[in-house]
Amino acid sequence: MKKTICLNADIGELPGANGRALDRAMLDIVSRCSIASGGHAGDQASMVATVKAADARGVLIGAHPSYPDREGFGRKPMIMSREDLAASLSQQVRALAAITRERGTSLSHLKPHGALYNTAAHDEGVARTIVDVTIQSRIALLIGPPNSCLEVAAAEEGVDFLGEGFADRAYEVSGALTPRSMTGAVLETDAERIRQAVQIAAAGQVSTRTGETIDLPARTICLHGDTPGALASALAIRDALNAVGIQIAAVDP
Repeated sequence: MKKTICLNADIGELPGANGRALDRAMLDIVSRCSIASGGHAGDQASMVATVKAADARGVLIGAHPSYPDREGFGRKPMIMSREDLAASLSQQVRALAAITRERGTSLSHLKPHGALYNTAAHDEGVARTIVDVTIQSRIALLIGPPNSCLEVAAAEEGVDFLGEGFADRAYEVSGALTPRSMTGAVLETDAERIRQAVQIAAAGQVSTRTGETIDLPARTICLHGDTPGALASALAIRDALNAVGIQIAAVDP
């Protein structure tokens, strides 16, 4: 039986016509997408255009909410009460959900962005807030880091969870992503990104920044749309996975 992996992309994050063109190109490759919904990036026009493009290609659509931090692109942790964080995330999800309803489709998953994603990996309160918003938004699936507080919180509340790996980000031996402030946090070459994607998909493992090999039970791999060279890398990764007999599809948890 062929191995299957889901490829996903975070999109709707870059401005203007060039941003929408890159989104469409990425949507021709992936099986799921997570659309920026106003917290760190995205506006009404970008959400409408991206939902339309994803739906036309049969790509499953998810919400990609973040800390309310447009200036810092959602990459700075914020201290917020659970109530304020829940209100912000719910507002972002509702904005995108309204657009999907107008299109006659729906949100298939929620994936937190940036610092919110990283914080939810180890902070039980933030993880539970994200799970609560997912449930209240009637979204059936969460995407996030494997072996994390977010995965535990989802399991405790009966929310399906899809563990995620990154093709273009370095990992620490703890399983955490290398902070972007550190040298080598982003893998810069196609060869590095291909090697990591195939390792995650084929073996459920990843090589860390410091050379160790750790388990990474991921069922989906993220291809960042805003990373330099993203489109060329995404095409090369797709071809490399196909070459080793790994099928690309929107897998179930």
